[in-house]
Amino acid sequence: MTHEPLTNNTYNHMVVWMTDAFNPDHVFAALADATRRDIVLRALAGSEGVAELAAHYPMSFAAVQKHIAVLDRAGLVTKQRDGRRKVVRTDIERLRLARRLLDEYEELWRGRIERMKDLISSSSEETRP
Repeated sequence: MTHEPLTNNTYNHMVVWMTDAFNPDHVFAALADATRRDIVLRALAGSEGVAELAAHYPMSFAAVQKHIAVLDRAGLVTKQRDGRRKVVRTDIERLRLARRLLDEYEELWRGRIERMKDLISSSSEETRP
């Protein structure tokens, strides 16, 4: 099997794909902070810029910018230029992907719990006189 050398277009396409891929570790790490969760909720409306968002928190503008940068890297929010403002919007699809993953874990654990209940029930029935 022969492999074609990576061209700039191939490499750039790969980099864009890799940065856009859903990474649950980044998403859940970003959502682990209460301020970032609040920013995600506020950004659902998509009407506030970074400066307006910063006004809601008892921290510096730079600190809020860092929180937004973490959310942006995780793909949870985007910043779009609107004149002089950078409006922050939540990427609802990224939240849906996180929800689907949590739903899969819930289904897995509910199945395990049901199997444990069945084992306990059958075990206690066998020990009855």
